[in-house]
Amino acid sequence: MAKNPYTLLGVKAGATKDEIKKAYRTLAKKLHPDVNKNDPKVAERFKEVTAAYSLLSDDKMRAQYDSGQVDASGQQQNPFAGGNPYGGRGPQTGFGGFGGFNRGSAGGQDDMADLFSSLFGMNMGGMRGGMDRPPMNAQKGADVRYKMQLPLVTALKGGTKSLQGGLNVKLPAGVKDGQTLRLRGKGRPGVNGGPAGDAKIEITIKPHKYLRREEDDLFLNLPITLSEAAKGAKVDIPMPAGTVKLNIPEGTNSGKRFRLTGKGVNGGDLYVTIQIKLSDTELSALPSLAKNWPDMGEHDIRRGLL
Repeated sequence: MAKNPYTLLGVKAGATKDEIKKAYRTLAKKLHPDVNKNDPKVAERFKEVTAAYSLLSDDKMRAQYDSGQVDASGQQQNPFAGGNPYGGRGPQTGFGGFGGFNRGSAGGQDDMADLFSSLFGMNMGGMRGGMDRPPMNAQKGADVRYKMQLPLVTALKGGTKSLQGGLNVKLPAGVKDGQTLRLRGKGRPGVNGGPAGDAKIEITIKPHKYLRREEDDLFLNLPITLSEAAKGAKVDIPMPAGTVKLNIPEGTNSGKRFRLTGKGVNGGDLYVTIQIKLSDTELSALPSLAKNWPDMGEHDIRRGLL
């Protein structure tokens, strides 16, 4: 977890921009890798204070951090947000990219260039388009994380869904609950010519009223009428991969389960459990039918219940 940026810079939460800049200048001059060569701990500390300054020098990002909308690494605090436009940034981004925050805002890369130029006598024009010193290492852009909730049938069939910001996601058939899809190059732009980061989409599946999935097997509670149960029937079941035919023998009772081999996901099986549902017509006719029902002898259907 990223550290508190105010603590990293040694300033109070209500510090002015000048106070923040002064604190960063002092730390950057002390911790810069050119001054502390071959010291990984100091280099990591430099990355942290640089990322902290990147956040606090950006008026918009600082306001979002102060209000609790984003954490110290720029990650959105709301886990159910449609997408995190600052996903994956923080100290690990490296001082070359300065955390990846908005370039056009106050405290952006031009401000960083001025700081480094004044601190170390470097011409950091490369941050504005040209460079008089060797370029910094190219860095991959930050990944962006999204959450996507799908109906079970959509997850089984696959297709294309759109996320906030117009990002289209091609869903493979049979995507699972908890699975993360990766879209390469759809994250934040790279730094110093580096490749763009990736978009990572975490899938959650909404429960279905009649259908559920366990690994590659599907389990379906199939409603049938009393007439179909008594007389038998051939039923067409509309499954995500296509229609499945089931022969129901006469005299089938609720709870009877049928196994259809290979009709699940990726060669799994489909298990169909019968549920007899009385239609309004059957309900109205049932009292009359019961009166004329032949006496087949006493039978305790609740025997052994407990």
